[in-house]
Parts: sequence; C-alpha cells; structure tokens
Amino acid sequence: MANKALATRQRMRHRVEPSQLATRHHVARPAQKNHPAATRLVPTTVGKLTALLTGFHSTSSTTGTPMFETSAASDKPDYDLLNKQLASILEGERALMTNAAQFSALIFNSISDLNWAGFYFCSEARTADQGRPCDLLLGAFQGKVACVRIPFGRGVCGSAAQERKTFLVPDVHAFPGHIACDSASNSEIVIPIIKDGKLYGVLDIDSPRLARFNAEDQAGLESMLAAFIAATDFGSLPSV
Repeated sequence: MANKALATRQRMRHRVEPSQLATRHHVARPAQKNHPAATRLVPTTVGKLTALLTGFHSTSSTTGTPMFETSAASDKPDYDLLNKQLASILEGERALMTNAAQFSALIFNSISDLNWAGFYFCSEARTADQGRPCDLLLGAFQGKVACVRIPFGRGVCGSAAQERKTFLVPDVHAFPGHIACDSASNSEIVIPIIKDGKLYGVLDIDSPRLARFNAEDQAGLESMLAAFIAATDFGSLPSV
C-alpha cells in the first residue's frame, strides 16, 4: 500500500493542468522568433533563392549531392540568366552527350510553349549516291519521340545545316519540304552547330504556337548555343 501511495504522489507531481498547457503554448510561440534554429533558416532560404535565381548549385540535404534548380518556364525568358545557369550546369564537364542532354533540359524547362528541344548531329549519309555530305542523326532531346534521321538539305533542320544559318520559321506548315515529326508543332527555330568552321549538327526547338520565336529568342538562343559549343568537346563526331 505504501508503494502504491508513493506512485500516486509521483504521478500527481508530473501532472500538467489544462491551464498550464495553455500558458506553456502561449509562452513558447513568441519565443520561437529568437530561437537559434529559426535564425538559421534565414541563410538557408536565401541560399536556396540564390540558387534558383542565379543557377548556382546547392546541395541535397538527403544525399549530399549537387542539385540544380531553375525558375518556371517563361514566355519571355531572361537569356542572360539562362547563360549563367548554363555555365553553372556545364562547369567541369565537356562530354558531348552529357552537355547536350543538360542543355536540352534547361531550354525545355525554362522557355514556355515548347513541345520539343534537342539536337541532331552529323552522321554518315545512308545514301551517298545522292551526294549528301551527311545525314542529321537524332541526339539528346526533351519531348516526344522524334524523327531519327533527317537528310541533309531537307526540312527546316536539313536546310539550316546546308545553309549554315539560323532558320526562324513562324509557320512550319508553310515551309517547303517541312518534315512533320510532331503534328503538334507549328513554329520552329533551328540553329547550326559550327565550331572551328566545321558543321557538327543543329539545335532544333519546336512550339505548338504559331510565331512562338522572335529575333530576341534567336539572339538569346544563339548566345547559349555558342556557350555550349565552347564548353563541349566534339571529339570524333563527323563534321562537314
């Protein structure tokens, strides 16, 4: 009995009355404002925002590996910012397919109203009797399944490669010889990949919206592609 009475007194000693709960809750809430943990949230949030806006790497709290965050897709992208993000993504890596994949993902997720963004690279022509210097073979991309091989000089991609200049097409259905890899595409911009005077392929970007691309997009994308070319080794890839 004595032991039972002692246990009862101990439970009563640790019992918290409802009024005490309210008081503790009320006192604890404002105290959180000056809590060290709350203070530490500030630089963490600022660091994440910096990574989001400038494209620098942050680190995953779960794996410890580098992460990269981009802002939402924009109808009028900030190409200066995208160039900074691209430089951060490609830093320390010169492998062609790796960089092409990263470049495609950045473009596809940063520019609104796109249904395809990626690369075609020069490859040995299957039908040499037609005198074509090369075919354009599908490389890294974002979007639906695409045409695998495009003849040199055909369609928007083949024409941009042949003439070695950017083709900005507001309505692909009005372009002579257009190759419809995706019937949803209505406008397109294709930029040739030229390094040291040699053509290695093209960057191809499609949109389901008519006249999606303008001169500002062309200048911005050409600038980004130039940075990609400078940061990438093309190795033994065929060229013309």
